[in-house]
Amino acid sequence: MKIAAFVPFDEESICYGLIDGENIREINDPFTGEEIKESGKVYKRADVILVNPSFPVKALCIGLNYRDHAEEFGLPVPESPVVFMKSENAIIGPEDYIIKPAMCRDLDYEAELAVVIKKECKNISEDEASDYILGYCCANDVTARDLQPKNGQWTIAKGFDTFLPLGPFISDEVDPSSLDIECRLNGRTVQKSNTRNLIFPVPYLVSYLSKCMTLHAGDVILTGTPSGTNHMNNGDVVEVEIEGLGVLRNTVEDEA
Repeated sequence: MKIAAFVPFDEESICYGLIDGENIREINDPFTGEEIKESGKVYKRADVILVNPSFPVKALCIGLNYRDHAEEFGLPVPESPVVFMKSENAIIGPEDYIIKPAMCRDLDYEAELAVVIKKECKNISEDEASDYILGYCCANDVTARDLQPKNGQWTIAKGFDTFLPLGPFISDEVDPSSLDIECRLNGRTVQKSNTRNLIFPVPYLVSYLSKCMTLHAGDVILTGTPSGTNHMNNGDVVEVEIEGLGVLRNTVEDEA
């Protein structure tokens, strides 16, 4: 199933639905732990606005999880996951604007596969991980690259408002161990890889993080970005496309 969060043009509240071609079949909130059921109401995709498909308590992000990305920055391949967090303020949806902060000179894109947690879990094994995953979606780990080395940590450089686009939908119809991932800037391919190249695979990451902290329904785990990260500027259109997960498109705008 492909789950989208959306707002109908004639309403104000956020709804959830299953994407079915050019239609969206409304369902109950998929993060309550209840069985997913259809309401019977159907919307045309042209009559709704897609928003970020999850509203997590936290976004847990993995750094340097592609060998080639570590190498391009001259850093050693990590022996354990490099973890940082983004707040809910960073999250935006498809077609929303990424705001380049006035204090940032070098704003970078980072195409990533995001894992969306289905229900609360703690201390689970790798074999159990799939039972707690609702599905997967595209993500962009936007980074103020020039601020990253100055701080000695990544929270500021990666934590600004609008620095975590997610979408356009969540799908459980893909195998996260082998997905083509691509980033395009103004139509030009700038990153291209496959999740086969992840150093720490999805089941390991879910299990590892669950042993550090409780994962809640709706939380997302960003699995890292391949090589090829570079700068974005005002007016640039950045697209993250992952096999079977659609295209996440956003435009950069300078802070007013």
